[in-house]
Parts: sequence; C-alpha cells; structure tokens
Amino acid sequence: MRLLFILIVVVPAAEIGVLLLSGKTIGFWPTLSLIILTGVLGTYLAKREGLQTIRRVQEQITMGQIPGQALLDGICILVGGTLLLAPGFITDIAGFLILFPPTRKFFKLLIANFIRKRIQKGNIKIIN
Repeated sequence: MRLLFILIVVVPAAEIGVLLLSGKTIGFWPTLSLIILTGVLGTYLAKREGLQTIRRVQEQITMGQIPGQALLDGICILVGGTLLLAPGFITDIAGFLILFPPTRKFFKLLIANFIRKRIQKGNIKIIN
C-alpha cells in the first residue's frame, strides 16, 4: 500500500516540482525540448535493447536453455521504457538507469531477489 501511495502521489508531485524548477532555471522551451529529447532517446534505446533481448531469448530457447537472465532483462526493459514514457526528469533518469546494460545488472539482482523471496514465502509456486 505504501508503494502504491508513493507511485500515485509522491512521484508525480516530485516530478511537477522538478519541472517547475527546471522551467524557472532554464526556461520553458529548453525544458520542453529536454522532455521530448529524453522521450525520443528512451524510445530508441528501449526498442534496441528489447530487440536484442528477444533475439537472445529465441537463441537460448532454440539451444534448449532456460532464458532466465534474458527474461529479467526483458522485465527491466519493459519497466525502463514505461518510465521513459512518463513526462518528467525523475522517471526519465530511473528509466535510463534501468535500460542501460551496465546499471541494469543491479536492477536484475533486485528483481531476482524479490522473486526468490516470494517463492520462499510460498506466494509464488513453481509447477514442474
């Protein structure tokens, strides 16, 4: 419930504050240009990384392997791309961090630990 509160109230309020500060500091048009630029760059990066991940999943499935890491990459790319669609600098920074492969490793570790804990608690069941 706290996470939902943060996502619905705190993040948009912080985004508005940062956008107002940016507009006051560098002006309206540069702020708008930066928002559009990050959206375009984010879309390109998400598409590129997503296609690479899809190819990797297909290759691993073809070779009879379970594409665990590639699926975690896909989750990160989906979340990062979604964050980049939201207008604002905070979500853009978070989205870029999740999309870039070097920093994505940290987020993959967080997701894997989250899933592992849920499995251990019995909230997620694996059927063989």
